[in-house]
Amino acid sequence: MSYPSRVKIVEVGPRDGLQNEKEFIPTAVKVELVERLAHAGFANVEAASFVSPKWVPQMADGTQVMESIERRPGTIYSVLTPNMRGFEGALAAKADEVVIFAAASEAFSQRNINCSVDESIERFVPVAQAAKQAGLRLRGSISCSLGCPYEGEIAPAKVLNVAQRLIALGCDEIDVADTIGVGTARRVYDLMRIITEQVDPARVSGHFHDTYGQAIANIVASMQAGIHIFHSSVSGLGGCPYAKGATGNVATEDVLYLMQGMGIDTGVDLDAVVDIGQWISGHLGRKSASHAGNALAARKGAIACS
Repeated sequence: MSYPSRVKIVEVGPRDGLQNEKEFIPTAVKVELVERLAHAGFANVEAASFVSPKWVPQMADGTQVMESIERRPGTIYSVLTPNMRGFEGALAAKADEVVIFAAASEAFSQRNINCSVDESIERFVPVAQAAKQAGLRLRGSISCSLGCPYEGEIAPAKVLNVAQRLIALGCDEIDVADTIGVGTARRVYDLMRIITEQVDPARVSGHFHDTYGQAIANIVASMQAGIHIFHSSVSGLGGCPYAKGATGNVATEDVLYLMQGMGIDTGVDLDAVVDIGQWISGHLGRKSASHAGNALAARKGAIACS
């Protein structure tokens, strides 16, 4: 069994990780989080979201965050853009990459953005065209790729269909997202193989939530299927406001510890990320959800407690 010599980790904590927090996080804290993560070596940081504050109030300060961060050369700063209004905000804020999203589940699409999967993809056509015309990277995320809180298990053919349509829109990368964390290693491996028979594996990433403690196993299974891009969230921050019971994204510290132990290069400083995870957890008033992060912090006597 072969594994990649290097993987890219997309840090999603500042956006996907914080969006579900009920108490508003000060803009200055968000800015510091983005800056510290970039300086830890991440090539790609998901920094903000340009969605209506009515739906995601935690992300209402996206413009201020993007205007305030001190940019690290070589780092891609991504933002979520659900429509042309969001895209225009992202463009004005000098985002490097815009992220569009569709679900593999009809029921989730209706609950999340009040339209069908087909309608959601059609809505993103002008956003995708504008992004390409502006020379921005375009990433497409597929929610509920392994299971839906309303439909249950999702057929791989549905995920492949959405992936192919997002590629046709011009997406540079496609995120296969286990939004509610129900995937297991065999199912993840099989799904990734089905997708990569039709889509270049270099353009496919794994986005796993750790609801059932399977995210690390699912990352290993994905690497076995030829995937070498993964999303993670510092200290396991996250959840989904439209998927009851879904816990955070897989913790970045756990992913980095895995890669370090397997001799796989990430270009990211694990010790720095452990410190960042303890810092943001302390600010939120709770213990980090990262097993590796807490263990490594305990060695240094720096663990954050609630």
